[in-house]
Amino acid sequence: MTSRVVLVTGVGGEFGSRLLSRLGNNPLFERVVGVDTTPPPDMSPQRMGIAEFVRADIRNPLLSKIVESTEADTVVHASTTTHPPGPARRGPVKEVNAIGTMRLLAACQHVPSVRKLVVKSTAAVYGAGPRSPAVFSEDDELLPASAAGYGKDAVEVESYVRGFARRRPEVTTTVLRPVNLLGHDVDTVLTRYFALPVVPTVLGYDARLQLLHPSDSLTVFEAATATDRPGVFNVAGQGTLTVSQAIRRAGRIELPMPRAAVPSLGRALRGARVVDFSTDQLRLLNYGRIVDTTRLRRDFGYDPRWSTAEAFDEYIAGRGMESTTHGRRLGTAVEGMFRAATTALESTR
Repeated sequence: MTSRVVLVTGVGGEFGSRLLSRLGNNPLFERVVGVDTTPPPDMSPQRMGIAEFVRADIRNPLLSKIVESTEADTVVHASTTTHPPGPARRGPVKEVNAIGTMRLLAACQHVPSVRKLVVKSTAAVYGAGPRSPAVFSEDDELLPASAAGYGKDAVEVESYVRGFARRRPEVTTTVLRPVNLLGHDVDTVLTRYFALPVVPTVLGYDARLQLLHPSDSLTVFEAATATDRPGVFNVAGQGTLTVSQAIRRAGRIELPMPRAAVPSLGRALRGARVVDFSTDQLRLLNYGRIVDTTRLRRDFGYDPRWSTAEAFDEYIAGRGMESTTHGRRLGTAVEGMFRAATTALESTR
């Protein structure tokens, strides 16, 4: 089915705003409507094309009237929060992820014009642990890293989507599970983590990571919106990097710490509003997570342009990151992180 009228949620956020801009400038669509409680930072026609903005909370039951009045045939649910870059209040995020998704799916279920649903999930649904498989496929069991984290929210969201698909089997449903985004012009957990002058790691661990360039992520979502690509798809760049390799490429200093001290250091950095080291992220940095993208290339028909290493190198070059491994910058960085590490170690005693 060719989409004509598209409704996109979460357009006040960084990813949703960029996606709205991409869709608004795509000549395939007749109308593109963005929904959120806050507008995108730039709604100029030069950036957004034909895209419109409607201020609404997807947790409100009145959302169904918006879906119906726009006569949307395609709904893109991009408001799910999976990896907040900085400290965020857990309650409101949980409500948007869970209650917001239920309200949106209820609206889609009762509006006959809706014929396609595209949902942003995350590879965090697989979790990360010592018994995890070397490579996750879309058919593997979903075991989030924690019982109350953002990965668990994504598992709940996907369960709601499966229920919706059973109730309305005629609707084309696409679920996308991207790995962590990394690019010079996005704000994510990992862009903040690898920008630290001294990067704390877990002593004895060197996790493998996959990364996704933001442009590849937007292209996949745009393709799923424009044409029918039913199914569940992992989305990641080819290849892997270990945490230590990434730190060296960024010219940063690795600070291995005892595993017991890392949560305390994470709380210190979170309290300083530097980076949000959630349980999900800590386990990712301990054990890593690699996903199989065969289905993305074979069935979805897309091969990411940027590999994991290329996405990381573009992030370094685009931000103009200078090495912290020499001179006065090294001394200042080590001194600051040493104080934080000492505090973390003392709190574990």
